[in-house]
Parts: sequence; C-alpha cells; structure tokens
Amino acid sequence: MKTTFTTTVVKNDQVNATGLPVPPEAVAALSTKKRPPVKVSLSGYTYRTTVAAYGDVYMLPLSAEHREAAGVKAGDQVEVTLELDLEPRTVEVPADLAAALAEKPGAIAAFDALSYTMRKEYVRQVETAKAQETRDRRVAKIVASLTEG
Repeated sequence: MKTTFTTTVVKNDQVNATGLPVPPEAVAALSTKKRPPVKVSLSGYTYRTTVAAYGDVYMLPLSAEHREAAGVKAGDQVEVTLELDLEPRTVEVPADLAAALAEKPGAIAAFDALSYTMRKEYVRQVETAKAQETRDRRVAKIVASLTEG
C-alpha cells in the first residue's frame, strides 16, 4: 500500500529538527495506526522511519544524513511516496556489545525488549566511538543501564 503527496521540508529551530509534514489523509490511507512504520521515498532516495504524531499533526523525521542523501534542504518542496513498512526491524548488534550482554544475566532479554529505535541508538553509541576505551566504556554503560535500573 502506497500514497504520494507534495510537501515542504520544514525546520524547527526551537528543537533543531527537520521534517516533512504528512497530510492526515495520507496516514489514514496507509494504516489505522496513528504512528505507522513506513518507507519514505523522495528525490530517488528511500529510508525507513515511523510517522510521528503530535496531536492532529503528522510528521516524518528527516535527519541531516537523509537530507544530504536525498539532496534536499529546509524550504524545498518535495514529492514524497510513503509505503507501509511491514518488514521486521532488526538491528545488527556489534560483537563486543553482544558478548557483554551475554555475560550479564537478563541483559539480552532487556535489550531485546527495547524498541527498535532504542536498540538502534545503543548500537549507534557503540559504533561511533573513536577510541577503543570510549567504546568499552559505552558498552559497559549500556549493559549497566539495562540491568541495574
């Protein structure tokens, strides 16, 4: 199931965020859920995300990485195609994080119970560390946060 619409890339300077307003009828055409998982296609680039709902206003997040890949900026008018994303959302866990989770009772179950977005964020924290010491410290902090409260 797909829907296409034209919208303007908007930037909210108050929270340093950029996104794409989504017409309510586009969300309704895809799903009965208020926040459906979707594949977003614009300017020949596709990425996966979830529609954000702020009351009756719907938005798609558009990170700097996605803006650059699509070649768009705030203020641009773009044609957007949304497709309901029914594929499972999986995160590739780095070996060192997986090993640390396996060593601590309950850590794997706690990690697996997190939302896709939180699992992805923890993996991002580990993978963006420049120094091994930083990476090790981040892995330990993640495991502690999952098992100690």
